[in-house]
Amino acid sequence: MKDYQVSFLNLALESKSLQFGEYTLKSGRSSPYFFNAANMLSNCSLYELGKCYVDAIKDKGLKFDCIYGPAYKGIFLGSIVATLLSEQGSIYPLSFNRKEEKDHGEGGNIIGKKPCGDVLIIDDVLSAGTAGKESIKTILGLSATPKAFLVGLDRQEKGKTEKAASQELRDSFNMQVESIVNLDTLISFVKNDSEHSQYLDGLNKYRDTWGA
Repeated sequence: MKDYQVSFLNLALESKSLQFGEYTLKSGRSSPYFFNAANMLSNCSLYELGKCYVDAIKDKGLKFDCIYGPAYKGIFLGSIVATLLSEQGSIYPLSFNRKEEKDHGEGGNIIGKKPCGDVLIIDDVLSAGTAGKESIKTILGLSATPKAFLVGLDRQEKGKTEKAASQELRDSFNMQVESIVNLDTLISFVKNDSEHSQYLDGLNKYRDTWGA
């Protein structure tokens, strides 16, 4: 496991963004864990979180022209990543969306520079892929190219088929889909962490049921 992956999981646990228990996901599936990156806004260093994303971008070799952060978690994630990259001398235009289209002022549902060229989508989690597809369709509708999709956690769940949602996105849109950590990484981490090892059986059962 790489340093930025360990850092990400420690930040997630310290901020209670990653919690274990019984949760019902947006997809309706019952899960033994839940991830909510919004808790990191007040409970951990955004700088350290952003570094994890930037390290992953470099490690995965992602190439892009601009950054798009889908509402709502992608707004602060995209913002901190763009800021850290600019500090390193790489300037990328940033945009994000509103959930509801605005009919006054600047209008529309895109805030910031309109996505153009090859776009990197940054979000917190990938589950069944529904939110990811919405972002991709938005970008395509603006005549830009969804080139890469980076999330903090890929749950490695089946999408509409027996394939993982991440693989469905790769196949459907010919794009790179990456994550800082995934379910396999989380299971490996928990297996070697005495404080959370009691959740290992539940995670393995979940992977057997919904994993792809």
